Amino acid sequence: MIDTGSPDARQDFYDRIVAATADTRYRPRRTVPGFDLTVDVPRSPLTARRVSQVHTYRVVLHPEDRRFSMTDIVRTVEYEAGLGGTRTSKTVSSGRNVYATWSRSLDGTERHSFSSAAGHRLIRGVARDLGWREIRPTGAKAALAAGLFGAAIALGTLIALAVVFLF
Repeated sequence: MIDTGSPDARQDFYDRIVAATADTRYRPRRTVPGFDLTVDVPRSPLTARRVSQVHTYRVVLHPEDRRFSMTDIVRTVEYEAGLGGTRTSKTVSSGRNVYATWSRSLDGTERHSFSSAAGHRLIRGVARDLGWREIRPTGAKAALAAGLFGAAIALGTLIALAVVFLF
């Protein structure tokens, strides 16, 4: 029998993540509501600007009913030097980010690739093995509600226009 409300369920999930990410580029870090799984995204040195990107999978665990939510946080820093001086820009993206990158070394001997979906699969695989299920984070629920509200307004506008112009 599984004790769903015990703090051991949360620790077991984290321990499985640590074991699954051993000898990989992923770095797990315990947080109060769950854990963060961070990875440096490899970028090509063949461009005129230097880009540093870190992808964090923020996982919030709800052990009382064996549910979890996952949010992607992507931090990007770009440095560019040119005739006018240097330029630095920083961006942070939060939500569900699905993307892939490929790069290679200057001499072409080393190739690197990254897919954000791989981290999602890793976390969902551990969750599935332990009997956890994923729920949408609050931000995703709010975005869905806003989208549905906008769609309802657009539909109402189209119906009103159809009534005005057809009758």
